[in-house]
Amino acid sequence: MAIVETNPRTLRGPWASGFALDWHTLSSTPIGQNQFGHMMFDTKRPPVGQLLYELKYGRTQTPSQKQEIANQLADTAAHFVQNTWRLTIDAIVPVPPSNVRTLQPVMVVAEALAARLGVPVCTGCLSKVKQTPQLKDITDYDKRKEALSGAFTAAPELTAGKNLLLFDDLHGSGATVGHIVEVLKNPGGAKAVYLLTLTTK
Repeated sequence: MAIVETNPRTLRGPWASGFALDWHTLSSTPIGQNQFGHMMFDTKRPPVGQLLYELKYGRTQTPSQKQEIANQLADTAAHFVQNTWRLTIDAIVPVPPSNVRTLQPVMVVAEALAARLGVPVCTGCLSKVKQTPQLKDITDYDKRKEALSGAFTAAPELTAGKNLLLFDDLHGSGATVGHIVEVLKNPGGAKAVYLLTLTTK
């Protein structure tokens, strides 16, 4: 297993328990403008954050190199779930992506993580049925809740009575994952929903 160093952060919310493996960034210092007038930054990331950045935005890696990065993230996450968290789950539920990408980082890592934990990825457990605006642009909590209302549906025939691990790459305000947890519990009927993200802001 190719495991990188982590600094797990506890995530509070409506889930049974939740963690991020590390911070998304450690620091980001402006270093001046490039030739196009765009501000450049010297950004320092922890190992998990750096791997995630390369997986999402790296333009030089081949598909096999991207898969290797995903495998390293999955190795690290699996080690945490099995040896630190000691969690027993029935399935992994990836958070549906908000942007269309050729490679969906959450799905690729979720599939690799599921293989290591010996559980299925349940893409049918949760469906996004309504497009939502970028929540980072909405600062008011009630307006965020309003934007998320009716955005997701659960499949009780797949979720009822199950211990589910909700999985995402980045934890921000927690509004989206908090809403999803409520949907998975009611009407989804999940026995328990846990949250794991690779990074947190």
